[in-house]
Amino acid sequence: MTNQQSRTERDSLGEVQVPVDALYGAQTQRAVENFPISGIRFSRTFLRALGLIKQMAAQVNRELGLLEAAVADAIVRAAAEVAEGRLDGQFPPDIFQTGSGTSTNMNANEVIASRAQQLLGDAAADRVHPNDHVNMGQSSNDVIPSAIHVAACLEVRDSLLPALGHLRDTLAQKAVELDGIVKTGRTHLMDAMPVRLGQEFSGYAAQLGQGIQRVESVLPRLAELALGGTAVGTGVNARPEFARRVAAGLFEATGVEFREAENHFAAQATQDTAVELSGQLKTVATSLMKIANDLRWMNSGPQAGLGEISLPALQPGSSIMPGKVNPVIPEAVAMVAAQVIGNDVTITIAGQSGSFELNVMLPVLAHNLLQSIELLANAARVLADKAICGLAVNEERVNSLVGRNPILVTALNPVIGYDRAAQIAKRAYAEDRPIREVAREMTDLSDAELDRLLDPRALTETQPGPQ
Repeated sequence: MTNQQSRTERDSLGEVQVPVDALYGAQTQRAVENFPISGIRFSRTFLRALGLIKQMAAQVNRELGLLEAAVADAIVRAAAEVAEGRLDGQFPPDIFQTGSGTSTNMNANEVIASRAQQLLGDAAADRVHPNDHVNMGQSSNDVIPSAIHVAACLEVRDSLLPALGHLRDTLAQKAVELDGIVKTGRTHLMDAMPVRLGQEFSGYAAQLGQGIQRVESVLPRLAELALGGTAVGTGVNARPEFARRVAAGLFEATGVEFREAENHFAAQATQDTAVELSGQLKTVATSLMKIANDLRWMNSGPQAGLGEISLPALQPGSSIMPGKVNPVIPEAVAMVAAQVIGNDVTITIAGQSGSFELNVMLPVLAHNLLQSIELLANAARVLADKAICGLAVNEERVNSLVGRNPILVTALNPVIGYDRAAQIAKRAYAEDRPIREVAREMTDLSDAELDRLLDPRALTETQPGPQ
């Protein structure tokens, strides 16, 4: 870096050369140089939360008479620009950095201080300090955990829950549309008693509904913020009312009822709530994996597979086999599920890494948690709009398979007994004949009785118990 491209900045360790146009300062530059690891930066979602926290902190410090009004107002405006994404290019530190996220907290402090200084103008030179003013009443140790909670809360509310609700509703609507179609049920991937296709899809919708409830159950704890604990949870250098008032400001700005943590030592030393949320996200991912794989099986073929449904043809499926079309949306959703499940392992390990008064894997936890939320939200919408909405049922194929299913003989158990029914099923298998024909030959049941007992649609209804 030549002198024309850089300027000299100073921190407690000495001088550092910083890009001349950068709003950040020495501590950010040290992080850039110290952690050339992945090239992965904090997400827009996280930076939004960080900007909101800095904005509300400056407002509260002004109201408490701790910050000069003009300085506070400039910090508020600069922090708002961070929250809005206008300064994202000024946040270069890698995710894999100091475990407290101090590099990124100081990055925000430096950027906001420099931008606030610009807003005040040259006449107010050196009036805004990143630590003394922007970081007033705060520590990286309570800001970064708070930013994780704020970011996750907002993304769950604004993105994930609406997307999961959309997929649930799409599945529920499809269940209604398909309720008249009876198909062969399967257990162990083997033929079983009939079910209605609508019943299968109602199960998928119920999975998503339960997943929504699971995620929602975490939100009250996610709304608790570590702010106010500062360095080790004791609140040194912060006014007692600071955290409560910042949380109130965040509530006013976002509509989420954020509040100060009941116990600051737990809020800073652990990330149990993030681990809990990740566990619920993993459960949702497991549901999506199951649904995606069922769709792939039902779509398999068109000649040599099940061929029960046809998913929308979205793109050619092979670079060598003309005409091949693959279930690309379920495959993509299954990969998302695998990523989220893997992220949960990282988050679990990160959650275990609380050493006394501080967790020291906050950045990687934040990255994986917010990525899981984003991936699940996007995958849910894609699955609903590009697979579920447009799928078609191959009714002739479905009806043919149901009619030749020897397992229908299960319905005769109460009348002729299990052993005799098994003999009929084995013969039907061996001779590849409909179960009704074989049962007519091997029992004295009338055609009317066989029609009633072996009606596939009736077998999907709740059956009365023995009288």
